[in-house]
Amino acid sequence: MTHAPTQTATTLTDPQLPQVHEPRNAGMPLDLDWVARVQANTSAIERRAASLPGRRTVKKTYQAAWLAKAITLIDLTTLAGDDTPGRVRRLCAKARQPVRADLLDALGLPPITTGAVCVYHDMVETAVEALQGSGIPVAAVSTGFPAGLSPFHLRVAEITESVKAGAAEIDIVISRRHVLTGNWQALYDEMKEFRAACGEAHVKAILATGELGTLRNVARASLVCMMAGADFIKTSTGKESVNATLPVSLTMIRAIRAYEAATGIKVGYKPAGGISKAKDALVYMALMKEELGNRWLQPDLFRFGASSLLGDIERQLEHHATGAYSASYRHPMA
Repeated sequence: MTHAPTQTATTLTDPQLPQVHEPRNAGMPLDLDWVARVQANTSAIERRAASLPGRRTVKKTYQAAWLAKAITLIDLTTLAGDDTPGRVRRLCAKARQPVRADLLDALGLPPITTGAVCVYHDMVETAVEALQGSGIPVAAVSTGFPAGLSPFHLRVAEITESVKAGAAEIDIVISRRHVLTGNWQALYDEMKEFRAACGEAHVKAILATGELGTLRNVARASLVCMMAGADFIKTSTGKESVNATLPVSLTMIRAIRAYEAATGIKVGYKPAGGISKAKDALVYMALMKEELGNRWLQPDLFRFGASSLLGDIERQLEHHATGAYSASYRHPMA
């Protein structure tokens, strides 16, 4: 069954909303009783996740509006071993103007940007310089990304250096062994230190959910990271064999909902890895809207960790404007 979005949905003529910010998550003392009570009904979660793509679709003008909104939620990312300053500068130019100007005009859209640009520490200064005056934050992956197995003091120092270089957001990776062994105190203490090292920079906790074994572990790790002060919880590094999935997302989103109900604090969510098609972005946005509400469809509370997603969205927008699909080379990423 197809459902059209409500009249509060973004329309094609709406400007990109400025990033508004909730009070930061200061965290709370570790509540091991709460953690122990957390369970995950895997079969029910999988049934709910499987039902979503077929039930929630948007068409025509609404679809174009939702896809334009999705662009503003993207952390445009390059995390390759062969990254160069030139590649990062080109990616930042794409973040400033993610859709060709003629397409924006045809759709009646004002200028929009991506939510952020995400790079390795070594490229933070280049990205900050390239994005100067745009209002687009730079996010840096840190703490021994992607495995998180470097010495702890070096992981903390890496955060400090990235913040000093100008990163406004830090994507940290947790030690998976703490989750797999049920050492929640160690995970909490680690996350607290990472949060403190970030200072004013917002911190996204990457759980690497494909390596945590069970959805119950995902739910408990999500809760512990929020208790320790994570501003966002994020599925994956994008380097695991299994990255963002709908069952994992539903599990993490409901942990966010439980945390807000208990503390009044809104924590953000970032699915990352494997989201490359426009239709997938629409499903994730529908999931956020249903489970958490419209407030979580703003870039201060929801991001996609993606690179190729933007190209597919731009192709879909061109189809909406012209009735024809264009070749991918007409929408270069960088």
